Amino acid sequence: MTKELVCIGCPLGCMMKVSVEDEGREINVTGNTCIRGEEYAKKEMLNPMRIVTSTVCVDGGSIPRVSVKTKNDIPKEKIFECMKEIRSVRITAPVEIGDVIISDCAGTGVPVIATKSVGE
Repeated sequence: MTKELVCIGCPLGCMMKVSVEDEGREINVTGNTCIRGEEYAKKEMLNPMRIVTSTVCVDGGSIPRVSVKTKNDIPKEKIFECMKEIRSVRITAPVEIGDVIISDCAGTGVPVIATKSVGE
């Protein structure tokens, strides 16, 4: 299987071609200008991961919603499950940057944290 990717490892945005052979045991990457591109391509082909960002409702806050994100990247196939859980949450003000909103989102072991403070 061959796929074209735009590298997000650095600002250059290299166009890479990635071929996976022998059931994932051999991965060939071309077009990258640095090692980060090769690492990104391999990870993206074998185990794609993403950071999820969203907002959560805040009761009694100075604003009605607070921005949140997963603290680390999660498996790409868990994004919809993660978003479903995030949408179901309501919190009460005050909220501080870094507060854990969900301790284990969608069974990934990754917490969802606040990325903004919201006062009462």
